[in-house]
Amino acid sequence: MKSSFGQSVNICIAGESHGEALVAVLSGLTPGIKIDMDYIRHCLSQRAPVGKISTPRHEADEFEILSGVFEGHTTGTPVTILIRNTNTKSKDYSEMASAARPGHADFTAEAKYHGFQDFRGGGHFSGRITAVLVAAGAIARLALKNKGIEIGTHIAKCAGISDRYFENVAEDIKALNNKCFAVLSDESAEKMQAEILKASEEGDSVGGVLETVVSGLPAGLGEPWFDSMESVLSHFLFSIPGIKGVEFGSGFAVADMKGSEVNGELRIENGKIVPVNDLSGGINGGITNGDILKFRCAVRPTPTIFKEQKTVDMKNLENKTLCAKGRHDPAIVHRVRAVVDAATAITLCDMMAQRFGTDWATK
Repeated sequence: MKSSFGQSVNICIAGESHGEALVAVLSGLTPGIKIDMDYIRHCLSQRAPVGKISTPRHEADEFEILSGVFEGHTTGTPVTILIRNTNTKSKDYSEMASAARPGHADFTAEAKYHGFQDFRGGGHFSGRITAVLVAAGAIARLALKNKGIEIGTHIAKCAGISDRYFENVAEDIKALNNKCFAVLSDESAEKMQAEILKASEEGDSVGGVLETVVSGLPAGLGEPWFDSMESVLSHFLFSIPGIKGVEFGSGFAVADMKGSEVNGELRIENGKIVPVNDLSGGINGGITNGDILKFRCAVRPTPTIFKEQKTVDMKNLENKTLCAKGRHDPAIVHRVRAVVDAATAITLCDMMAQRFGTDWATK
């Protein structure tokens, strides 16, 4: 089982939903990055459950940095982050030792690990593990900020309700990074949350679409073919529980457009080559072109719902029905937003280090 990602900047994760703790080891970071503990807490708060639209399971997510930071700065050696689990109710999952929950990894985990997997709360497959990804991603974002690179993600759609598009990217990113429910339009936020609550009352769940922009990226990041910016970033994004689709720029919409509409143009502004009206998401030939990087992620409805579903007893090979127990989210899209930001930051740190060397963030 491989639980690591990255070439120059690498992250490795460990832990289970109901285990003692979650751990992330972030290797290859530039030495000398100033660590802002409050900023890491802020990023973790954006992943935290929010009121009735989220799970009742609340974890403090108090993190410990065990290595790689000395006197407030990265040392250049691996940064180890630990977050302890403090609010588990494992008895809610006793039936899951044999009953596979539809939409979850229970059956595939059984097929791969032959019954030795920790099934409580989804074990290592749980979205709970993303807490350490967000903490590690916050450190990566601090490195990117040193170079003027900013990341912002909003809920473009949830339960059929759409948010407005990005307008002033710098101002919109700043606004989003101060919101727990990351929507640009307050009116859309109210409608989305009402639909989430409605699904919750019905014992059901809803999904959504996240849209991410990255400003300040230089042209030249990524490799043609197998390590393109799209393929490397998609690799990490598809590793996030619940992500079922990724598209860059206008994505699938380009299939209904003409080349003259999609191509965009190039102009010289202030002695620099600048893309204009580019619908490719800031990437050409797998390499960033210096424009805003833009992509979207489809987030599935939470698989655990409080409706009776048909499933199987994996131990006795019998058909059965199952009604879930425990504490679960009627939607995860608003919490996944923080994980997408973290995944983006870690990926971009890796790409920057490969392009400009391991000391890129403090040069």
